[in-house]
Parts: sequence; C-alpha cells; structure tokens
Amino acid sequence: MTANSWENWSGSVQAQPAQIASPRSEAELAQLVTQHDKVRVTGAGHSFMPLCETDGLLLRLDNLEGEPTIAEDGKSAWAPAGWSLAKLTQWLWDRGYSLPNQGDVNPQSLAGAISTGTHGTGADLGSLATIASGFRLMLADGSVVECSPTGNESLFQAQRLSLGLLGIAITIKIDILPAYHLEEHLEAIPMDALEERWDELAGEYRHVEFWAFPYADTAILKTLQPCDECPSPTKTTDMDEKAFALYCKTVARMPKLTASLQRQIMKQMKSSERRGPAYVIFPSDRNTRFEEMEHQLPRANGFAALRTVIDWIRREKLPVSFPFEYRLVAGDDIWMSPFNNGPCASISMHQYAKMAWRDIFAEAEAIFRDHGGRPHWAKRHTLAFDDVQRLYPKADAFRSACLAADPDGKFANPALAELFQLGDRSS
Repeated sequence: MTANSWENWSGSVQAQPAQIASPRSEAELAQLVTQHDKVRVTGAGHSFMPLCETDGLLLRLDNLEGEPTIAEDGKSAWAPAGWSLAKLTQWLWDRGYSLPNQGDVNPQSLAGAISTGTHGTGADLGSLATIASGFRLMLADGSVVECSPTGNESLFQAQRLSLGLLGIAITIKIDILPAYHLEEHLEAIPMDALEERWDELAGEYRHVEFWAFPYADTAILKTLQPCDECPSPTKTTDMDEKAFALYCKTVARMPKLTASLQRQIMKQMKSSERRGPAYVIFPSDRNTRFEEMEHQLPRANGFAALRTVIDWIRREKLPVSFPFEYRLVAGDDIWMSPFNNGPCASISMHQYAKMAWRDIFAEAEAIFRDHGGRPHWAKRHTLAFDDVQRLYPKADAFRSACLAADPDGKFANPALAELFQLGDRSS
C-alpha cells in the first residue's frame, strides 16, 4: 500500500490514509472492508471536524454501481448513499420529484448529509436525517443488512444519525415529493424589525432565514416560497461571490477594516429575486473557503444568544469576517440529533479560512452552550464524552448499538472512538 493525502474542504483537517479506494460494486466494497482493520468513508469533505480522518482505508462511494428506485406511490425512493445531493436532486427532478428540503450547498453525499444531521431551514421541516426511513448497510464483516422502523429497529434508530459508526450505508430509503418550484427573495432589514417580525415571517414562508454581520445593524433576510412552474434562472447563487471573496481577502490583510466594510456592504445591499426548480434554487455558490461552527438552540433562545455573541464580538473588537446564519429547524425524535429537544433556532458562525478562528470559536461556543445550544456534529465543537452523555438522553442506547454492530471499532477513528468511548482509541 502507498500513502495517500486527503484533506477536507476547508483544508484544516488532513489525513494520510493507507489507501483511498472507490469501489464500483458491492463485492469489491466487501473485499476492501474485510481486508482493513480501520475504515472511514468520505463524501465532499464538508465536515470541519475530523470525521473522515483515518490512517486506514478511506472509501469514496460516488462510483458505486446502481441508481435510485422510486416507489410505486411516488412518496419514497431507495437512493445510492454515495451520490451527491447535486446528482441525486437532478436525477429526481428529471423524473418529476424533489427532496422535501435542502441546505444552501449540494456537493455533500446523501449519506454524509443524513449521518451528520445536515439541514436547511423551515419551521416545519426537519433535518435531512428525518427523511430517511430505511438503510442497507455493510457491516464490518462485509455482510449487508437492512434496517427500518419495523426491522432491526435499534440499528435503524442509531443509524438515522450515526456519524458512520455502525456500518457503511449503501442505499437509503428517503421521502420525496412531487417536483416543485421556488421563489427566492433577499432584502436588507434592520435587526430590531427582523426580531419583532420573526414569528410572523416564520409562519408566512415555507423557508425563512437571515444573515447578520456582527458589525452591522441590518441583516439580509432570505425567504423561499413555492411558486408556479418556471424555467431555471441564469443566476446560480444568492450573492456576489467574487465581491465577497475580495472583501474576505481585504479583511484578512487588514483586520481593522472588518467593521467599516461590513457596514458598507449592508448599505449597498439591494433586494433581489430568483425563481426556478427547487433543486436549482436551494443551493448557491459557496466557493470562499471558511471554518464553521453551528449550534442548535431552543427556538425561544435564538435571538438572545445571537445578540449576546454579537455584543461580545463588538466589545472585544474581534475580526469576525463572515455574517452569522440564522435558520429554523423542526424538532425530531432521532437519538443523536441536536434537534430532538424540540423546534430549534440554528445559528452558524463562520470565519474566513485564512483568518484566526480557534480561540474565537471556543469563546463563542461557551456563549451558545449557556443558551442551551448543542453543536452540529460535522462543524467545529469541543464536545467530550461527558458532554455527550449529559446532552443526549439516548447516548447510552446509541453507544450500545455501535458496539453491537461494530464491536471491534472498525468504523471508529480516534476522535470518534474517544467521543463515544468505542473500541481502540489509540490508533
């Protein structure tokens, strides 16, 4: 075997796997899995935590044979777990279907998005993990099992948000909807007015979110609403990516300009609209590299947490380059989901990848935790085993399911083995 280099999308997580492989068949996948003591799977590398890090076998499943199969009633489909959301949503659209919801980027694999609780926005819409109702998994011995609410139930419940710790998802049964179109609208709005109108907006629109620069008093409100059938727009993003990249490079060189440039950006903000197929409108271009931390808070605590962290940034004059992203997500009953306490406000904090972020994120994380926040598993956090036990009532059940499915910890890398106290945590 020869060493291979791998890094995540932002470049902050690197690994030297013994082998990187892209199997084309289940037989080839089983052979690879049984030949290695340590195995992880990677998709687009959009995790900011070391979820894919391994010195063993690193698998890519985007070339695995097979296509989705749609149920006769048109309400669900078995989809290849390694397909990107971009590929899957295009395939579904061509056959008259859409996903119930999406986030604002689409290169992630279906399995990666589901197994980390990735989400979009919508007060009545859960994370992508909530649309999964069945899994075909390859276990550590190369065998394949199926799990659902009515078969291998404990395995299914753990697998719904699994971080890849139980096995390798080959296909996933997901909910789908008849294809629909969306109208996107962006506008600048004072933060005070936005907070006052927030519940009204959340009830009026299927999707509502906003971005708030820490040094500006206005925010960018974004709404998405189903609309009549229309062609795809010529514009593929909700923002001027080139202008934002230039701004980031400027504040990286001259951090003292951060506050004034953010206020200037918001003064120049103009309203805009796009209309088109849902799978085209949901994602936008996000090419400026960043680090990200995200917390899910009880919905009632969202604005207080955001105000507190912004006040702290202003008081300390910290050069936080990106705006905060504020979304709504419905509650769920998934064991390891940060949304299983009920409806949540989701607050994402970003920093340009070429600027310092570790100390800033650590301080902000404490603020979010004080407001009842639980972190997104794939984004920067400092949770330890005791934190997981305290925050997740079903943590012991999840750990037991992991040990039952993979007693030797083949699918647990050192970071995850330590976090959940699984297998050998030394390699």
